[in-house]
Amino acid sequence: MINERRLISVLQKGLPLVSHPYESIAREINSTEDEVINYIQLMQNKGDIKRFGLVVRHRKLGYKANAMVVWDIPEQRVDALGQCFGQFDFVTLSYRRPRHLPDWPYNLFCMIHGQDKKDVMNNLSLMIQSCEVQDVNHELLFSTRCFKQRGAIYIHCNDDEDETKTDKVAV
Repeated sequence: MINERRLISVLQKGLPLVSHPYESIAREINSTEDEVINYIQLMQNKGDIKRFGLVVRHRKLGYKANAMVVWDIPEQRVDALGQCFGQFDFVTLSYRRPRHLPDWPYNLFCMIHGQDKKDVMNNLSLMIQSCEVQDVNHELLFSTRCFKQRGAIYIHCNDDEDETKTDKVAV
């Protein structure tokens, strides 16, 4: 029987870069490759795991510039524009967030990546034209320093932890 907490704890570290990653994970949690694959499928079917993702160190790939674009979108357009912005490959995040009036009128946030600042600004221009938001107030906030970048960690599990304890978690 697979311990769900231990499996999630191992999965959230990322798949090992080996020819049989699920076999490697199985050894780590004292299981079999088939059990690991079947349990992951079960968690996906239940909605506990929504997707497997990848954290890319974009600076190492030549993408040296990124900026958060904050938008003051009329409420009736937020959902449609969030979807429109999210269609671009260079947009890695698109979130609706509450305004904090009167000082912060922005309610839609997008992270844009590019090889340099000019590339980011060109990407923003493409978004503005394609999504027809020439009339929408926005600010382009370039990142100046990266303090931390990693995938989310939801469960910390030690080998000596109670094997029967489980939680429902979205990885």
